[in-house]
Amino acid sequence: MDADVWTEQVAQGYDESSAHMYAPEVLGPTVDFLERRAGRGPALEFAVGTGRVALPLSARGVRVAGIEMSDPMARELGKKPGGGDVAVTAGDMTTARAPGTFSLVYLVYNAITCLLSQDEQVACFRNAAEHLEPGGRFVIEVFVPHLQRLPPGETARPFHIGEQHVSFDMYDLANQQLVSHHYTIVDGRGSTFLSPHRYVWPSELDLMARLTGLELSERWADWNEEPFTGSSTSHISVWQKPPHRSVSL
Repeated sequence: MDADVWTEQVAQGYDESSAHMYAPEVLGPTVDFLERRAGRGPALEFAVGTGRVALPLSARGVRVAGIEMSDPMARELGKKPGGGDVAVTAGDMTTARAPGTFSLVYLVYNAITCLLSQDEQVACFRNAAEHLEPGGRFVIEVFVPHLQRLPPGETARPFHIGEQHVSFDMYDLANQQLVSHHYTIVDGRGSTFLSPHRYVWPSELDLMARLTGLELSERWADWNEEPFTGSSTSHISVWQKPPHRSVSL
């Protein structure tokens, strides 16, 4: 993961550039879904960022902790109401260890793709498994690679077009990589943000889970639990750590 991407400037403008992700119809179902999977236990968000999901989940009464590599992003979280209630561990989500164990570890808004190699993505699953209590769940929200929507010979595809924010992905098909280009206008001033990603297929994620002792328990097309199909553009996947099994004598 490239720490230099998430600078002070990016962190201060992050919420405005991602305003569409704060819409009630987006954020509400996200928090509802995660609250149900957490149950009565604590939750840990990998790449907690500025707290878009962690803060409303914490406000529901779930004890939420986070891991965040970017100090500027973590500082923005800490400035917000309730930010002090989310204990943030500084570090990379592939290796950093938050105190305790959790009934839920989650990773949203395509953040798994910020890890730019397969080895790093496997390490993220392993770290999640090590944080989970027996029976705990690891939840990932991520897009399905849009390769079938690319016309032959083209490598770019827009994924958000709004009045103040336009984004598109540039694909490197040979290396399973892409760069997201974000162009934002706020108060008449434009800004550009580029972020590299490694896209990953649902089946590849399932294999990563198996390698780290987790088992697929759910897969949905979105946070509203619409069925996942061959035409779905994203998925919410849940892998579970096996519970302790009693030993018969």
